Amino acid sequence: MKKLLTSPSKMALPEIESGIYQNILKQATDISLNLMAVKVTNHPEDFLGWCFELLDVAKRRINFDLLEDTQLPTVKKLQDLLQNAISYLQLKSLRVAPWPVLMMFIEGNKEALALDEQLALLKHIDALREQKLADMIVEDRLVFTGKYAATHDTSAYPFDCEWFAATKSAKGFHQVLADVPFSFDEALTHIPLEGDVTEAHYQAFIVAYLQAFNGIDDTPTLAPATRLLAMRRPDVFTPVMASKLDTLCMALGVARLSNRDFGRYWDDIVQTIHAMPWFRQSLPANELETTLTRYKALLPCWFYYVDEDTPEQSNYFKALNKPKRTSSGRATSGTKSVRRGKESATVLVDRALDNPDLPAYLQDKRDSIIAEVEKGRSVNETIQLLRTIFG
Repeated sequence: MKKLLTSPSKMALPEIESGIYQNILKQATDISLNLMAVKVTNHPEDFLGWCFELLDVAKRRINFDLLEDTQLPTVKKLQDLLQNAISYLQLKSLRVAPWPVLMMFIEGNKEALALDEQLALLKHIDALREQKLADMIVEDRLVFTGKYAATHDTSAYPFDCEWFAATKSAKGFHQVLADVPFSFDEALTHIPLEGDVTEAHYQAFIVAYLQAFNGIDDTPTLAPATRLLAMRRPDVFTPVMASKLDTLCMALGVARLSNRDFGRYWDDIVQTIHAMPWFRQSLPANELETTLTRYKALLPCWFYYVDEDTPEQSNYFKALNKPKRTSSGRATSGTKSVRRGKESATVLVDRALDNPDLPAYLQDKRDSIIAEVEKGRSVNETIQLLRTIFG
């Protein structure tokens, strides 16, 4: 373990990495006796590999039974520092990595990234993009803007809509979205759905976006705006998260960006990413890569740290694995049904009934299905129940 802890001092690290190493070492020192009890045989010669190895020790191989309660926050801080370091180093690689290297990384980590689920979200967004937010049902509006709700039926929404910069904590943003969604529509009209997007387009969007918050007792922030932009044009705009903004800026080699700095986002984030070799010279070699070129500006989102536990943090995964209903139709373990609006229930049912493989008698039961879905039952559950009864 001592050899592992000291090996980065021999790696000739750049100044930023050296600072990261020193911060990590400080936390490790506070639990050094516990770490020394872990046998280490793998000694990576690069800093990224070193971070992964020490993180594995801090998460899985250290004996937590021997830790004092007062040491647990130190272990958590060590884990967080290592995860942030991995995110920084992986994002930094985007500065020079060619397209094939990006594709190799994404395909090699597709399970940890929950890639299929994230692509299902983007496919759903594709179908919404030409609609106005004000015309969408509530569930679709939240999908577009990045906030999961209990009314997101897993059969109709087989994904967590909070991938790509969740907005659930942006209370002012969601107040505007609920009260005057057309104000965000007005902002989005300045961003063309096809062709080049210029700085003038972006600036016009920002003016309208900021105006939407007039009369709202909350300061507009950058992160929710970038979610709107990224879903409107995922080939142009990269969404940012307030909690990861410092890591992203450091990795891109730009000065720290405030979550209220709308001006610098275009130059320091959008233009910096557009200038990278993989972005300018993408050469898709298969169907997946061709798909990913449509969402090219979202690719940096997949270079933050993930592990095998990440997919289980998805709201979709949690919803799929919540306690099942009993035969009486009630949910077990204290869960309860969540009522949907009539409009939402109607849209969800009509989407399901559009399947030509469903028997004709289900079309005659449309109103009954809508009534059950409105009460909170899932669309698939209701259809399966009717097929059991009448099939």
